[in-house]
Amino acid sequence: MAYIKFKELSKYFDFKTEIAEENLPEYATEYVEDFENILLSYKNTKDFVVFTDHKMILFDRDTLGAYYKKIHIFPYVSISSSAINFKPGKVELLFSFDSGYQLHINFINMDHNKKENIKKVYKKMMASKITTYNVESR
Repeated sequence: MAYIKFKELSKYFDFKTEIAEENLPEYATEYVEDFENILLSYKNTKDFVVFTDHKMILFDRDTLGAYYKKIHIFPYVSISSSAINFKPGKVELLFSFDSGYQLHINFINMDHNKKENIKKVYKKMMASKITTYNVESR
């Protein structure tokens, strides 16, 4: 018998509302280490994402059928390539990870200031990756 291993090639998320750090659920902050700083958090009706200065934590909840919560933790050092796309009212973050997993995070209903906040976080993510890479390669 032959089996084919199925691997989800990409996952898409749309986020609309920014969450203040003090409004994050307690279980979300459990995944943030004491030495980490939360840079930005966003939510939609069922999912949310937390960006720290070292990793991205994505809470993927499904309430259809059986309730489940999948928690993805992506250290920035595991990003093999990324892109940021600016469109009218929208920002897209596109990631490919060392494992081959691809992730698309869309931020909708964005004005100029919100786009600038996303851009600052994206730049910190990439700077974190470069800093870690330079330290490891020495």
